[in-house]
Amino acid sequence: MLKVNGNYTRVSEFVIVGFPGLHPSFNQLVAWFFFFIYVTTVVGNILLVVLFALERSLQKPMYIIMLSLALSDIGFCTVALPKVIARYWWDDAGISFYLCLIQKQFIHYFGTLTSLIMMTMAMDKYLAICFPLRYTELMTNRTMSLLTALSWVSAMISPAITTIQSSQMPFCGPNRIIHCYCDTTSLNQLSCADISSQSRVSFSLAMFVLLLPFSFIVFSYVNIIVTVMRMANTQGRLKTFSTCATQGCIILIYYIPRFTVYATPYIPNLTMTPDLRIGLTILYSLLPPLLNPFIYCLRTKEIKASLAKWAYRGQSNAHHKPSIHPIAC
Repeated sequence: MLKVNGNYTRVSEFVIVGFPGLHPSFNQLVAWFFFFIYVTTVVGNILLVVLFALERSLQKPMYIIMLSLALSDIGFCTVALPKVIARYWWDDAGISFYLCLIQKQFIHYFGTLTSLIMMTMAMDKYLAICFPLRYTELMTNRTMSLLTALSWVSAMISPAITTIQSSQMPFCGPNRIIHCYCDTTSLNQLSCADISSQSRVSFSLAMFVLLLPFSFIVFSYVNIIVTVMRMANTQGRLKTFSTCATQGCIILIYYIPRFTVYATPYIPNLTMTPDLRIGLTILYSLLPPLLNPFIYCLRTKEIKASLAKWAYRGQSNAHHKPSIHPIAC
Protein backbone atom coordinates (compact mmCIF):
# COMPACT_ATOMS: atom_id res chain seq x y z
CA MET A 1 0.00 0.00 0.00
CA LEU A 2 1.07 3.56 -0.68
CA LYS A 3 0.42 6.07 2.11
CA VAL A 4 -1.60 9.06 0.87
CA ASN A 5 -2.73 10.84 4.02
CA GLY A 6 -3.80 10.16 7.57
CA ASN A 7 -7.28 9.00 6.63
CA TYR A 8 -6.65 6.23 4.11
CA THR A 9 -4.01 4.41 2.10
CA ARG A 10 -4.11 4.15 -1.68
CA VAL A 11 -3.84 0.82 -3.41
CA SER A 12 -0.53 0.69 -5.28
CA GLU A 13 -1.37 -2.35 -7.42
CA PHE A 14 -4.46 -3.93 -8.92
CA VAL A 15 -5.07 -7.56 -9.87
CA ILE A 16 -6.56 -8.44 -13.27
CA VAL A 17 -8.99 -11.27 -12.47
CA GLY A 18 -10.23 -11.98 -16.00
CA PHE A 19 -13.23 -14.33 -16.08
CA PRO A 20 -14.09 -14.91 -12.40
CA GLY A 21 -16.05 -18.09 -13.11
CA LEU A 22 -13.33 -19.75 -15.22
CA HIS A 23 -11.77 -22.92 -13.80
CA PRO A 24 -7.94 -22.66 -13.54
CA SER A 25 -7.57 -25.77 -15.71
CA PHE A 26 -8.70 -23.66 -18.70
CA ASN A 27 -6.13 -20.89 -18.15
CA GLN A 28 -3.70 -22.13 -20.80
CA LEU A 29 -6.48 -22.57 -23.34
CA VAL A 30 -7.72 -19.01 -22.75
CA ALA A 31 -4.16 -17.69 -23.00
CA TRP A 32 -3.68 -19.41 -26.37
CA PHE A 33 -7.08 -18.09 -27.52
CA PHE A 34 -6.14 -14.48 -26.75
CA PHE A 35 -2.66 -14.99 -28.20
CA PHE A 36 -4.13 -16.29 -31.46
CA ILE A 37 -6.51 -13.33 -31.66
CA TYR A 38 -3.68 -10.87 -30.95
CA VAL A 39 -1.24 -12.28 -33.52
CA THR A 40 -3.90 -12.73 -36.22
CA THR A 41 -5.31 -9.23 -35.70
CA VAL A 42 -1.95 -7.47 -35.62
CA VAL A 43 -0.47 -9.37 -38.58
CA GLY A 44 -3.61 -8.89 -40.69
CA ASN A 45 -3.85 -5.17 -39.98
CA ILE A 46 -0.11 -4.60 -40.45
CA LEU A 47 -0.46 -6.24 -43.88
CA LEU A 48 -3.17 -3.69 -44.72
CA VAL A 49 -1.01 -0.81 -43.44
CA VAL A 50 1.97 -1.92 -45.57
CA LEU A 51 -0.31 -2.43 -48.56
CA PHE A 52 -1.79 1.08 -48.24
CA ALA A 53 1.66 2.61 -47.80
CA LEU A 54 3.27 0.96 -50.83
CA GLU A 55 0.46 0.84 -53.39
CA ARG A 56 -0.25 4.23 -54.94
CA SER A 57 -3.52 2.92 -56.36
CA LEU A 58 -4.84 2.60 -52.79
CA GLN A 59 -4.06 6.19 -51.79
CA LYS A 60 -7.67 7.32 -52.03
CA PRO A 61 -10.13 8.66 -49.42
CA MET A 62 -11.78 5.29 -48.80
CA TYR A 63 -8.42 3.63 -48.15
CA ILE A 64 -7.18 6.46 -45.93
CA ILE A 65 -10.00 5.71 -43.50
CA MET A 66 -9.32 1.96 -43.80
CA LEU A 67 -5.69 2.67 -42.89
CA SER A 68 -6.87 4.65 -39.87
CA LEU A 69 -9.11 1.78 -38.78
CA ALA A 70 -6.27 -0.74 -39.16
CA LEU A 71 -3.96 1.40 -36.98
CA SER A 72 -6.71 1.81 -34.38
CA ASP A 73 -7.30 -1.96 -34.28
CA ILE A 74 -3.59 -2.63 -33.82
CA GLY A 75 -3.46 -0.04 -31.03
CA PHE A 76 -6.45 -1.43 -29.15
CA CYS A 77 -5.26 -5.04 -29.24
CA THR A 78 -1.73 -4.05 -28.21
CA VAL A 79 -3.09 -2.12 -25.21
CA ALA A 80 -5.68 -4.71 -24.15
CA LEU A 81 -4.31 -8.20 -24.81
CA PRO A 82 -0.66 -8.63 -23.67
CA LYS A 83 -1.57 -8.22 -19.99
CA VAL A 84 -4.48 -10.68 -20.04
CA ILE A 85 -2.32 -13.16 -21.98
CA ALA A 86 0.35 -12.86 -19.25
CA ARG A 87 -2.34 -13.26 -16.60
CA TYR A 88 -3.53 -16.60 -18.00
CA TRP A 89 -0.19 -17.89 -19.27
CA TRP A 90 2.11 -17.08 -16.33
CA ASP A 91 -0.41 -16.02 -13.66
CA ASP A 92 1.04 -12.50 -13.89
CA ALA A 93 -2.10 -10.64 -12.86
CA GLY A 94 -0.65 -7.58 -11.11
CA ILE A 95 -0.72 -4.12 -12.66
CA SER A 96 0.39 -0.90 -10.99
CA PHE A 97 -2.06 1.89 -10.18
CA TYR A 98 -0.74 4.33 -12.77
CA LEU A 99 -0.23 1.68 -15.45
CA CYS A 100 -3.85 0.68 -14.92
CA LEU A 101 -4.91 4.30 -15.46
CA ILE A 102 -2.84 4.46 -18.66
CA GLN A 103 -4.36 1.22 -19.93
CA LYS A 104 -7.86 2.47 -19.09
CA GLN A 105 -7.22 5.73 -20.92
CA PHE A 106 -6.11 4.01 -24.13
CA ILE A 107 -8.75 1.27 -23.96
CA HIS A 108 -11.47 3.92 -24.07
CA TYR A 109 -9.47 6.12 -26.45
CA PHE A 110 -9.26 3.44 -29.14
CA GLY A 111 -12.90 2.48 -28.50
CA THR A 112 -14.00 6.09 -29.07
CA LEU A 113 -11.69 6.41 -32.06
CA THR A 114 -13.14 3.30 -33.71
CA SER A 115 -16.64 4.71 -33.25
CA LEU A 116 -15.62 7.98 -34.95
CA ILE A 117 -13.85 6.10 -37.75
CA MET A 118 -16.96 4.01 -38.41
CA MET A 119 -18.98 7.21 -38.63
CA THR A 120 -16.49 8.63 -41.15
CA MET A 121 -16.64 5.41 -43.19
CA ALA A 122 -20.44 5.63 -43.25
CA MET A 123 -20.23 9.25 -44.39
CA ASP A 124 -17.79 8.30 -47.17
CA LYS A 125 -20.08 5.51 -48.38
CA TYR A 126 -23.12 7.81 -48.11
CA LEU A 127 -21.48 10.43 -50.35
CA ALA A 128 -20.19 7.83 -52.81
CA ILE A 129 -23.59 6.16 -53.31
CA CYS A 130 -26.04 9.02 -52.82
CA PHE A 131 -23.97 11.74 -54.56
CA PRO A 132 -21.79 9.83 -57.05
CA LEU A 133 -21.33 12.78 -59.44
CA ARG A 134 -20.11 15.11 -56.70
CA TYR A 135 -18.18 12.53 -54.67
CA THR A 136 -14.72 13.37 -56.03
CA GLU A 137 -15.39 17.05 -55.35
CA LEU A 138 -16.78 16.55 -51.84
CA MET A 139 -14.41 13.84 -50.60
CA THR A 140 -10.77 14.45 -51.52
CA ASN A 141 -7.66 12.93 -49.95
CA ARG A 142 -7.13 16.21 -48.10
CA THR A 143 -10.67 16.24 -46.72
CA MET A 144 -10.46 12.63 -45.57
CA SER A 145 -7.03 13.23 -43.99
CA LEU A 146 -8.42 16.20 -42.05
CA LEU A 147 -11.45 14.19 -40.86
CA THR A 148 -9.17 11.33 -39.83
CA ALA A 149 -6.80 13.63 -37.94
CA LEU A 150 -9.77 15.25 -36.18
CA SER A 151 -11.01 11.83 -35.11
CA TRP A 152 -7.61 10.83 -33.68
CA VAL A 153 -7.36 14.07 -31.69
CA SER A 154 -10.96 14.46 -30.49
CA ALA A 155 -11.18 10.80 -29.39
CA MET A 156 -8.81 11.64 -26.53
CA ILE A 157 -11.21 14.10 -24.82
CA SER A 158 -13.88 11.83 -23.34
CA PRO A 159 -11.48 9.15 -21.98
CA ALA A 160 -9.26 11.87 -20.50
CA ILE A 161 -12.18 13.25 -18.46
CA THR A 162 -12.98 9.87 -16.91
CA THR A 163 -9.28 9.05 -16.35
CA ILE A 164 -8.75 12.31 -14.46
CA GLN A 165 -11.82 11.49 -12.35
CA SER A 166 -10.51 8.00 -11.57
CA SER A 167 -7.06 9.30 -10.65
CA GLN A 168 -8.64 11.54 -7.98
CA MET A 169 -10.73 8.79 -6.37
CA PRO A 170 -9.64 7.08 -3.15
CA PHE A 171 -8.79 3.38 -3.61
CA CYS A 172 -8.19 2.11 -0.11
CA GLY A 173 -9.06 -1.57 -0.04
CA PRO A 174 -10.32 -3.95 -2.75
CA ASN A 175 -7.92 -4.23 -5.69
CA ARG A 176 -9.32 -7.08 -7.80
CA ILE A 177 -10.47 -5.84 -11.22
CA ILE A 178 -13.22 -8.18 -12.48
CA HIS A 179 -12.31 -7.80 -16.14
CA CYS A 180 -9.62 -8.72 -18.65
CA TYR A 181 -8.19 -5.19 -18.52
CA CYS A 182 -8.64 -1.90 -16.69
CA ASP A 183 -11.74 0.01 -17.73
CA THR A 184 -13.75 2.82 -16.13
CA THR A 185 -16.59 0.73 -14.71
CA SER A 186 -14.44 -2.04 -13.24
CA LEU A 187 -11.92 0.40 -11.78
CA ASN A 188 -14.37 2.89 -10.27
CA GLN A 189 -16.31 0.12 -8.54
CA LEU A 190 -13.22 -0.46 -6.36
CA SER A 191 -13.25 3.09 -5.01
CA CYS A 192 -14.05 3.49 -1.31
CA ALA A 193 -16.02 6.70 -1.95
CA ASP A 194 -19.43 7.53 -3.40
CA ILE A 195 -19.06 7.17 -7.18
CA SER A 196 -22.63 8.01 -8.22
CA SER A 197 -21.71 11.37 -9.80
CA GLN A 198 -18.67 9.88 -11.58
CA SER A 199 -20.81 7.02 -12.86
CA ARG A 200 -23.36 9.46 -14.30
CA VAL A 201 -20.61 11.43 -16.04
CA SER A 202 -18.98 8.26 -17.42
CA PHE A 203 -22.31 6.90 -18.66
CA SER A 204 -23.27 10.22 -20.28
CA LEU A 205 -19.93 10.48 -22.08
CA ALA A 206 -20.11 6.85 -23.20
CA MET A 207 -23.60 7.32 -24.61
CA PHE A 208 -22.56 10.53 -26.36
CA VAL A 209 -19.54 9.02 -28.14
CA LEU A 210 -21.61 5.99 -29.12
CA LEU A 211 -25.04 7.40 -29.92
CA LEU A 212 -23.87 10.37 -31.97
CA PRO A 213 -21.80 8.30 -34.45
CA PHE A 214 -24.34 5.45 -34.41
CA SER A 215 -27.21 7.85 -35.21
CA PHE A 216 -25.30 9.25 -38.18
CA ILE A 217 -24.42 5.72 -39.33
CA VAL A 218 -28.11 4.73 -39.23
CA PHE A 219 -29.03 7.91 -41.12
CA SER A 220 -26.38 7.17 -43.77
CA TYR A 221 -27.42 3.56 -44.29
CA VAL A 222 -31.12 4.41 -44.48
CA ASN A 223 -30.37 6.91 -47.25
CA ILE A 224 -28.06 4.40 -48.95
CA ILE A 225 -30.81 1.75 -48.93
CA VAL A 226 -33.33 4.22 -50.38
CA THR A 227 -30.87 5.22 -53.12
CA VAL A 228 -29.98 1.61 -53.94
CA MET A 229 -33.63 0.61 -54.19
CA ARG A 230 -34.06 3.23 -56.92
CA MET A 231 -31.28 1.70 -59.03
CA ALA A 232 -32.44 0.21 -62.32
CA ASN A 233 -29.41 -2.09 -62.52
CA THR A 234 -30.25 -5.21 -60.50
CA GLN A 235 -26.66 -6.49 -60.49
CA GLY A 236 -25.33 -3.16 -59.18
CA ARG A 237 -28.06 -3.10 -56.56
CA LEU A 238 -27.14 -6.58 -55.29
CA LYS A 239 -23.42 -5.75 -55.25
CA THR A 240 -23.99 -2.58 -53.23
CA PHE A 241 -26.30 -4.38 -50.79
CA SER A 242 -23.73 -7.15 -50.36
CA THR A 243 -20.96 -4.69 -49.48
CA CYS A 244 -23.15 -2.65 -47.13
CA ALA A 245 -24.55 -5.77 -45.43
CA THR A 246 -21.06 -7.00 -44.51
CA GLN A 247 -20.03 -3.67 -43.02
CA GLY A 248 -23.44 -3.34 -41.37
CA CYS A 249 -22.91 -6.64 -39.53
CA ILE A 250 -19.57 -5.41 -38.18
CA ILE A 251 -21.20 -2.15 -37.06
CA LEU A 252 -24.00 -4.03 -35.27
CA ILE A 253 -21.48 -6.36 -33.56
CA TYR A 254 -19.58 -3.30 -32.38
CA TYR A 255 -22.51 -1.18 -31.15
CA ILE A 256 -25.37 -3.42 -29.94
CA PRO A 257 -23.46 -5.48 -27.32
CA ARG A 258 -21.70 -2.28 -26.19
CA PHE A 259 -25.03 -0.52 -25.62
CA THR A 260 -26.25 -3.56 -23.69
CA VAL A 261 -23.20 -3.66 -21.42
CA TYR A 262 -23.26 0.08 -20.72
CA ALA A 263 -27.01 0.36 -20.16
CA THR A 264 -27.64 -2.77 -18.05
CA PRO A 265 -26.69 -1.20 -14.66
CA TYR A 266 -29.23 1.57 -15.28
CA ILE A 267 -32.18 -0.66 -16.30
CA PRO A 268 -34.32 -1.81 -13.34
CA ASN A 269 -34.63 -5.58 -12.76
CA LEU A 270 -31.99 -6.31 -15.41
CA THR A 271 -28.76 -7.89 -14.23
CA MET A 272 -25.75 -9.36 -15.99
CA THR A 273 -23.23 -11.80 -14.57
CA PRO A 274 -19.58 -10.69 -14.62
CA ASP A 275 -18.64 -13.49 -17.01
CA LEU A 276 -21.40 -12.51 -19.46
CA ARG A 277 -20.42 -8.84 -19.26
CA ILE A 278 -16.78 -9.67 -19.95
CA GLY A 279 -17.75 -12.05 -22.76
CA LEU A 280 -19.86 -9.40 -24.49
CA THR A 281 -17.07 -6.86 -24.06
CA ILE A 282 -14.59 -9.25 -25.66
CA LEU A 283 -17.07 -9.88 -28.50
CA TYR A 284 -17.55 -6.24 -29.49
CA SER A 285 -13.94 -5.24 -28.77
CA LEU A 286 -11.98 -8.01 -30.48
CA LEU A 287 -14.18 -9.56 -33.18
CA PRO A 288 -14.33 -6.49 -35.49
CA PRO A 289 -10.52 -5.92 -35.43
CA LEU A 290 -10.04 -9.64 -36.13
CA LEU A 291 -12.47 -9.70 -39.07
CA ASN A 292 -11.74 -6.31 -40.65
CA PRO A 293 -8.57 -7.32 -42.58
CA PHE A 294 -10.28 -10.40 -44.02
CA ILE A 295 -13.41 -8.44 -44.98
CA TYR A 296 -11.48 -5.69 -46.76
CA CYS A 297 -9.01 -8.07 -48.42
CA LEU A 298 -11.69 -10.42 -49.71
CA ARG A 299 -14.39 -7.91 -50.64
CA THR A 300 -12.42 -4.92 -51.97
CA LYS A 301 -11.46 -5.37 -55.61
CA GLU A 302 -8.41 -3.05 -55.58
CA ILE A 303 -6.96 -4.64 -52.44
CA LYS A 304 -7.40 -8.12 -53.94
CA ALA A 305 -5.70 -6.91 -57.14
CA SER A 306 -2.76 -5.47 -55.15
CA LEU A 307 -2.36 -8.70 -53.14
CA ALA A 308 -2.49 -10.74 -56.37
CA LYS A 309 0.19 -8.48 -57.87
CA TRP A 310 2.41 -8.99 -54.83
CA ALA A 311 1.91 -12.76 -55.01
CA TYR A 312 2.76 -12.76 -58.73
CA ARG A 313 5.94 -10.75 -58.09
CA GLY A 314 6.96 -13.22 -55.38
CA GLN A 315 6.46 -16.18 -57.70
CA SER A 316 8.32 -14.45 -60.53
CA ASN A 317 11.27 -13.64 -58.29
CA ALA A 318 11.35 -17.21 -57.02
CA HIS A 319 11.38 -18.64 -60.57
CA HIS A 320 13.97 -16.20 -61.93
CA LYS A 321 16.69 -16.33 -59.31
CA PRO A 322 20.09 -15.84 -60.95
CA SER A 323 22.03 -19.06 -61.13
CA ILE A 324 25.59 -19.10 -59.80
CA HIS A 325 28.17 -20.58 -62.16
CA PRO A 326 31.61 -21.68 -61.05
CA ILE A 327 34.41 -19.38 -62.18
CA ALA A 328 36.95 -21.11 -64.36
CA CYS A 329 40.50 -20.63 -63.20
